[in-house]
Amino acid sequence: MAMKPILITGVGRRLGLATAKALLADGWPIIGTYRTHYPELDELRAHGAVLYRIDLLDAAELATFIQWLRRECKGLRAIIHNASDWLAESAGQAPEVIFGQMMGIHAKVPYQLNLALADLLDSDEIGGADIIHVTDYVAQKGSAKHIAYAASKAALENLTLSFAAKLAPTIKVNSIAPAMMLFNEQDDAGYRQKSLAKALLPKAGGDMEFVSAVRYLLHSRYMTGSCLNLDGGRHVK
Repeated sequence: MAMKPILITGVGRRLGLATAKALLADGWPIIGTYRTHYPELDELRAHGAVLYRIDLLDAAELATFIQWLRRECKGLRAIIHNASDWLAESAGQAPEVIFGQMMGIHAKVPYQLNLALADLLDSDEIGGADIIHVTDYVAQKGSAKHIAYAASKAALENLTLSFAAKLAPTIKVNSIAPAMMLFNEQDDAGYRQKSLAKALLPKAGGDMEFVSAVRYLLHSRYMTGSCLNLDGGRHVK
Protein backbone atom coordinates (compact mmCIF):
# COMPACT_ATOMS: atom_id res chain seq x y z
CA MET A 1 0.00 0.00 0.00
CA ALA A 2 1.36 3.43 -0.95
CA MET A 3 2.32 5.66 1.95
CA LYS A 4 0.17 8.75 2.41
CA PRO A 5 2.03 12.06 2.32
CA ILE A 6 2.93 14.18 5.32
CA LEU A 7 2.17 17.89 5.05
CA ILE A 8 4.76 20.15 6.72
CA THR A 9 4.29 23.91 6.77
CA GLY A 10 7.40 26.07 6.70
CA VAL A 11 10.07 23.78 5.25
CA GLY A 12 12.40 26.50 3.97
CA ARG A 13 14.81 26.60 6.88
CA ARG A 14 15.94 25.21 10.22
CA LEU A 15 13.68 22.66 11.94
CA GLY A 16 11.15 22.44 9.11
CA LEU A 17 13.86 21.78 6.56
CA ALA A 18 15.58 19.19 8.77
CA THR A 19 12.28 17.41 9.41
CA ALA A 20 11.37 17.31 5.73
CA LYS A 21 14.80 15.89 4.84
CA ALA A 22 14.65 13.24 7.55
CA LEU A 23 11.12 12.08 6.77
CA LEU A 24 11.93 11.94 3.06
CA ALA A 25 14.88 9.70 3.95
CA ASP A 26 12.47 7.55 5.98
CA GLY A 27 10.45 7.00 2.83
CA TRP A 28 7.52 9.35 3.51
CA PRO A 29 6.11 11.41 0.64
CA ILE A 30 6.38 15.06 1.70
CA ILE A 31 4.29 18.07 0.82
CA GLY A 32 5.91 21.23 2.10
CA THR A 33 4.94 24.88 2.14
CA TYR A 34 7.35 27.79 2.04
CA ARG A 35 7.07 31.57 1.77
CA THR A 36 10.60 32.46 0.65
CA HIS A 37 12.80 30.44 -1.67
CA TYR A 38 16.11 29.17 -0.31
CA PRO A 39 18.62 27.02 -2.25
CA GLU A 40 18.04 24.13 0.16
CA LEU A 41 14.51 23.80 -1.20
CA ASP A 42 15.90 22.72 -4.57
CA GLU A 43 17.51 19.74 -2.83
CA LEU A 44 14.20 18.82 -1.20
CA ARG A 45 12.43 19.00 -4.53
CA ALA A 46 15.16 16.91 -6.18
CA HIS A 47 14.54 14.17 -3.59
CA GLY A 48 10.84 14.07 -4.38
CA ALA A 49 9.20 16.61 -2.08
CA VAL A 50 6.23 18.47 -3.49
CA LEU A 51 6.73 22.11 -2.55
CA TYR A 52 4.06 24.82 -2.59
CA ARG A 53 4.92 28.50 -2.31
CA ILE A 54 2.34 30.36 -0.25
CA ASP A 55 1.81 33.23 2.15
CA LEU A 56 -0.28 31.34 4.69
CA LEU A 57 -1.61 34.62 6.10
CA ASP A 58 -3.19 35.51 2.75
CA ALA A 59 -6.77 34.24 2.99
CA ALA A 60 -7.18 33.79 -0.76
CA GLU A 61 -3.89 31.92 -1.11
CA LEU A 62 -4.76 29.68 1.83
CA ALA A 63 -8.18 28.84 0.35
CA THR A 64 -6.56 28.01 -3.00
CA PHE A 65 -3.99 25.81 -1.26
CA ILE A 66 -6.69 23.90 0.59
CA GLN A 67 -8.59 23.34 -2.65
CA TRP A 68 -5.38 22.15 -4.34
CA LEU A 69 -4.64 19.71 -1.51
CA ARG A 70 -8.13 18.28 -1.57
CA ARG A 71 -7.91 17.84 -5.33
CA GLU A 72 -4.41 16.32 -5.41
CA CYS A 73 -4.42 14.18 -2.25
CA LYS A 74 -6.59 11.17 -1.55
CA GLY A 75 -5.38 11.24 2.03
CA LEU A 76 -2.75 12.56 4.43
CA ARG A 77 -0.75 10.65 7.03
CA ALA A 78 0.02 13.73 9.12
CA ILE A 79 0.08 17.51 9.29
CA ILE A 80 3.05 19.16 11.01
CA HIS A 81 2.37 22.83 11.74
CA ASN A 82 5.88 24.26 11.73
CA ALA A 83 5.44 27.59 9.89
CA SER A 84 6.35 30.40 12.26
CA ASP A 85 7.42 33.99 12.65
CA TRP A 86 9.12 35.75 15.54
CA LEU A 87 8.17 39.40 15.84
CA ALA A 88 9.12 41.38 18.91
CA GLU A 89 7.13 44.33 20.23
CA SER A 90 10.19 46.43 19.34
CA ALA A 91 9.88 45.51 15.65
CA GLY A 92 8.61 48.98 14.76
CA GLN A 93 5.12 47.88 13.74
CA ALA A 94 1.83 48.74 15.41
CA PRO A 95 1.03 46.38 18.30
CA GLU A 96 -2.22 45.28 16.68
CA VAL A 97 -0.34 44.33 13.51
CA ILE A 98 2.23 42.29 15.43
CA PHE A 99 -0.48 40.57 17.48
CA GLY A 100 -2.54 39.80 14.38
CA GLN A 101 0.40 38.32 12.51
CA MET A 102 1.52 36.19 15.44
CA MET A 103 -1.97 34.88 16.16
CA GLY A 104 -2.54 34.36 12.46
CA ILE A 105 0.44 32.18 11.64
CA HIS A 106 0.59 30.29 14.95
CA ALA A 107 -3.11 29.79 15.75
CA LYS A 108 -5.54 30.82 13.01
CA VAL A 109 -3.79 29.01 10.16
CA PRO A 110 -3.41 25.69 12.04
CA TYR A 111 -7.04 26.01 13.18
CA GLN A 112 -8.23 26.50 9.61
CA LEU A 113 -6.09 23.74 8.13
CA ASN A 114 -7.07 21.23 10.81
CA LEU A 115 -10.76 21.84 10.23
CA ALA A 116 -10.43 21.86 6.44
CA LEU A 117 -8.26 18.75 6.14
CA ALA A 118 -9.33 16.51 9.03
CA ASP A 119 -11.32 14.24 6.75
CA LEU A 120 -8.19 13.62 4.64
CA LEU A 121 -6.49 12.41 7.83
CA ASP A 122 -9.34 10.12 8.78
CA SER A 123 -8.13 6.59 9.45
CA ASP A 124 -9.78 3.30 10.28
CA GLU A 125 -6.96 2.57 12.74
CA ILE A 126 -7.03 4.01 16.26
CA GLY A 127 -4.30 6.64 16.39
CA GLY A 128 -3.49 6.03 12.75
CA ALA A 129 -3.01 9.67 11.72
CA ASP A 130 -1.37 12.68 13.32
CA ILE A 131 -1.48 16.42 13.75
CA ILE A 132 1.63 17.92 15.34
CA HIS A 133 1.70 21.55 16.50
CA VAL A 134 5.12 23.12 16.95
CA THR A 135 4.75 25.48 19.89
CA ASP A 136 7.53 26.94 22.05
CA TYR A 137 8.94 26.85 25.57
CA VAL A 138 7.69 30.41 26.10
CA ALA A 139 4.06 29.28 25.70
CA GLN A 140 4.14 28.43 29.41
CA LYS A 141 6.71 30.97 30.59
CA GLY A 142 5.80 34.11 28.66
CA SER A 143 8.25 36.58 27.15
CA ALA A 144 8.69 40.25 27.99
CA LYS A 145 10.25 40.96 24.59
CA HIS A 146 7.97 38.75 22.46
CA ILE A 147 4.59 39.09 24.15
CA ALA A 148 2.37 38.44 21.13
CA TYR A 149 4.59 35.58 19.98
CA ALA A 150 4.38 33.84 23.36
CA ALA A 151 0.61 34.34 23.54
CA SER A 152 0.11 32.91 20.07
CA LYS A 153 2.17 29.83 20.86
CA ALA A 154 0.12 29.35 24.02
CA ALA A 155 -3.01 29.51 21.87
CA LEU A 156 -1.57 26.82 19.62
CA GLU A 157 -0.79 24.66 22.64
CA ASN A 158 -4.41 24.99 23.75
CA LEU A 159 -5.62 24.06 20.26
CA THR A 160 -3.76 20.80 20.78
CA LEU A 161 -6.10 19.92 23.63
CA SER A 162 -9.27 20.87 21.77
CA PHE A 163 -8.41 19.11 18.53
CA ALA A 164 -7.21 16.01 20.39
CA ALA A 165 -10.66 15.73 21.95
CA LYS A 166 -12.49 16.55 18.73
CA LEU A 167 -10.59 14.20 16.41
CA ALA A 168 -10.11 11.14 18.64
CA PRO A 169 -9.81 8.24 18.34
CA THR A 170 -8.45 7.96 14.80
CA ILE A 171 -6.34 11.12 14.76
CA LYS A 172 -3.75 11.90 17.45
CA VAL A 173 -3.04 15.58 18.12
CA ASN A 174 0.10 16.52 20.03
CA SER A 175 2.56 19.37 20.26
CA ILE A 176 6.30 19.84 20.56
CA ALA A 177 7.63 22.80 22.55
CA PRO A 178 11.29 23.40 21.66
CA ALA A 179 13.72 25.87 23.20
CA MET A 180 17.20 26.73 21.93
CA MET A 181 17.46 23.97 19.35
CA LEU A 182 19.69 25.84 16.89
CA PHE A 183 21.73 29.03 17.01
CA ASN A 184 21.76 31.45 14.10
CA GLU A 185 25.05 32.22 12.40
CA GLN A 186 24.89 35.83 13.56
CA ASP A 187 24.47 34.94 17.25
CA ASP A 188 27.57 36.16 19.09
CA ALA A 189 29.42 34.36 21.87
CA GLY A 190 27.80 36.42 24.60
CA TYR A 191 24.29 35.65 23.43
CA ARG A 192 25.11 31.97 23.09
CA GLN A 193 26.56 31.75 26.58
CA LYS A 194 23.57 33.57 28.10
CA SER A 195 21.10 31.32 26.27
CA LEU A 196 22.81 28.08 27.25
CA ALA A 197 22.99 29.12 30.90
CA LYS A 198 19.18 29.07 31.12
CA ALA A 199 19.04 25.27 30.86
CA LEU A 200 19.98 22.40 33.14
CA LEU A 201 21.52 20.84 30.04
CA PRO A 202 23.61 23.76 28.74
CA LYS A 203 23.79 22.95 25.05
CA ALA A 204 21.79 23.47 21.87
CA GLY A 205 19.28 20.70 21.36
CA GLY A 206 20.03 20.29 17.65
CA ASP A 207 17.67 19.62 14.79
CA MET A 208 17.86 15.83 15.13
CA GLU A 209 16.49 16.03 18.68
CA PHE A 210 13.44 17.69 17.18
CA VAL A 211 13.24 15.15 14.36
CA SER A 212 13.39 12.33 16.91
CA ALA A 213 10.39 13.85 18.72
CA VAL A 214 8.44 14.02 15.46
CA ARG A 215 9.26 10.39 14.67
CA TYR A 216 8.19 9.34 18.16
CA LEU A 217 4.80 11.00 17.81
CA LEU A 218 4.25 9.54 14.35
CA HIS A 219 4.93 6.03 15.63
CA SER A 220 3.14 6.34 18.96
CA ARG A 221 -0.31 4.78 19.19
CA TYR A 222 -1.11 5.89 22.73
CA MET A 223 -0.32 9.59 23.06
CA THR A 224 -2.70 12.42 22.25
CA GLY A 225 -3.41 15.84 23.73
CA SER A 226 0.13 16.04 25.07
CA CYS A 227 3.21 18.20 24.62
CA LEU A 228 6.82 17.07 24.34
CA ASN A 229 9.04 19.69 25.97
CA LEU A 230 12.46 19.92 24.33
CA ASP A 231 13.90 22.62 26.56
CA GLY A 232 17.01 21.23 28.23
CA GLY A 233 15.32 21.44 31.63
CA ARG A 234 14.59 25.18 31.47
CA HIS A 235 11.20 24.66 33.08
CA VAL A 236 12.72 23.44 36.34
CA LYS A 237 15.75 25.72 36.62
